[in-house]
Amino acid sequence: MAYTTIDKPSDYFETLIWTGNGNTPRTLSGLDFQPDWIWGKRRDDAAGHNLIDAVRGFNANSELASSTTGVEGSNAAETYGYLSAVTSDGFTVTAGSSDNAYWNNNTATYVAWNWLGANGTASNSNGSITSSVSANTTAGFSIVSFTGTGSNATVGHGLSAVPKMIITKKRSSADNWYTYHASLGATKVVYLDLSTASETYSTNWNDTEPTSSVFSLGTAGTNSSSSTYIAYCFAEKKGYSKFGSYTGNGNADGTFIYTGFKPAFIMLKPTSTTGNWFILDNKRSSFNVMDKYIRANLSNAEATFSMMDFVSNGVKIITSDSSINGSGVSYIYMAFAENPFVTSGGIPTTAR
Repeated sequence: MAYTTIDKPSDYFETLIWTGNGNTPRTLSGLDFQPDWIWGKRRDDAAGHNLIDAVRGFNANSELASSTTGVEGSNAAETYGYLSAVTSDGFTVTAGSSDNAYWNNNTATYVAWNWLGANGTASNSNGSITSSVSANTTAGFSIVSFTGTGSNATVGHGLSAVPKMIITKKRSSADNWYTYHASLGATKVVYLDLSTASETYSTNWNDTEPTSSVFSLGTAGTNSSSSTYIAYCFAEKKGYSKFGSYTGNGNADGTFIYTGFKPAFIMLKPTSTTGNWFILDNKRSSFNVMDKYIRANLSNAEATFSMMDFVSNGVKIITSDSSINGSGVSYIYMAFAENPFVTSGGIPTTAR
């Protein structure tokens, strides 16, 4: 069997960076695919994260912010600009009534992380709740929309593989970003919008691990009666994605995280103690040291600190800072590849 089935990860995930020019609308291009989930953030100033996807639609009323509990469409996109359409290799942004601070102010800097789904949606009745799904089984990624029942339920995710991470958000009223991670298990939850440690909370995932067809919901948080939800589901694909955990050593000669690929993106968070969600990628820091980070749970501008190296088969932490390498502290992460460690033809990649 080949080491990986994905020789070109940028066909499924890619980071795009740009400098605003004040024009509206503006079409940004350069991706190798038509994106289905786009997570955008202004880098040089405090401004909300903007998460939008093809299942909910591309308009000002569909954007969500990972740093708040806000209702869908409540992050002032109509005032400060929004993503209005996708193209075959990017997306179009449009100014709001005031300006385009969220996406394209003149001389401002921006980043967007982009994932490929199915470029379409399908009804899924594998669970007790019928869902609307855009699933890419090759890359192990799906976008799932559903309406809660208020009682224990299951939802089809369309991956044909067991998810390792599920990020859910109630759309119709304010609530946290409830997140499942396989390293924590179905009895615990961590919140994308908060810095709190993981919590034991049986009513979110009904104490039931996801299967290759469905994930389980309890009676609160992730499944309020008549509330609408969106979920982003990830299955692990060798040489392309990794969802794991590590323990910090508190040393500047830090922990090595084996991923099996040269990373393009990593998001990590401490779970045994409080701490932020850190996002690093290979476009904002185009060579080692990887030092430009954004925090998913905060609207703060991008900051700089020498944190890690991206190498051919993983991540080498190079700081003793407790935010990512506290002694004995447990962390979770999600990572996507720039290149697999070994291609499907058995050819190894090179280190950065």
